[in-house]
Amino acid sequence: MSVLTVHEPEHHTDRSEGCLPGTQLDALPRLTTTVPREYVHRASIAEVFLTSCTRIDETRFTLTGQWPRAHTYFNSPNGRWHDPLQVGETIRQAGLCLAHAELGVLLGQHFVMWDLSWATVPEQLTIGATPSDFIVDATITTEGRRNAVTVRRRLEVTIRRDGRTAATGKASFTCLTPETYRRLRGDALSVPPRPEPEEPPLRMDPSEVGRTHPVDVVLAPTDRPLSWLLAPDTRHPVMFDHGGDHIPGMVLLEAVRQASCAALGPAGTLIPVQASTEFHRYVEFAAPCRIEAAPLPEREDGLTGFLVTGRQDGKTVFTSSVCGPVARY
Repeated sequence: MSVLTVHEPEHHTDRSEGCLPGTQLDALPRLTTTVPREYVHRASIAEVFLTSCTRIDETRFTLTGQWPRAHTYFNSPNGRWHDPLQVGETIRQAGLCLAHAELGVLLGQHFVMWDLSWATVPEQLTIGATPSDFIVDATITTEGRRNAVTVRRRLEVTIRRDGRTAATGKASFTCLTPETYRRLRGDALSVPPRPEPEEPPLRMDPSEVGRTHPVDVVLAPTDRPLSWLLAPDTRHPVMFDHGGDHIPGMVLLEAVRQASCAALGPAGTLIPVQASTEFHRYVEFAAPCRIEAAPLPEREDGLTGFLVTGRQDGKTVFTSSVCGPVARY
């Protein structure tokens, strides 16, 4: 069994002036810290939600983490529950962390996310009087030859709070060496990300897409019904936390949420308690990406659903089905 921890500094023989009389340094509790930010591909330590990783056996692992009571981006309109997209980000971080810490994937290798899905238990996402500690039970299996550069890994997780299931999720990804990634991306690597123009595009009103702050809006209106253009602010401190040569997958998931809310119109805000997304191609900075939403058939559980599709240069780049209750504020 292996445990990912951060080593504490060695204790010196002289006692610090800050220690209370009679306190032994060796008796102080072990402090909680995050996993290395590099392991979850984040530039900001504040955006790292995982705190430890323990190997159970060859395929099973346990991770711990914490969601803050308030987050600048992952939030709900009324501030009373954790954003389900934060579950998606936690699944993403779990896969990355396990790959680097336990599966021997080197820092600097590139990850290709093929799909990501989650199903939450809404009553277990409520925000309490303290930050939300959670445990992730994770299983990773390998599809294909272990020594092949195209090997695909399948991640399945259960996220628990206070012993109760808060969410389940799945994802699959491939790890590529820098050389393989350069061959795959080709000329796309020579196109720099588009800087935010002096005159930003006319984006949707936050209230129309389930958000409260204009900076979080990623859709711009078009003259076609149930159709928008992807228009995120590339200076956003969370969505574009670290550099990249394509639109991050979590930005696409935000577009799914916002398109669903916009499709509802004044009826309310969709809470994406369930979502399943397949990523077919990279979404490039250099070309317009159209986001389209279509209502899904009525469900027996009463949840409202939409099928959201992204298209760029005439090709489908991702498809996502999302559903949840409709909240009214």
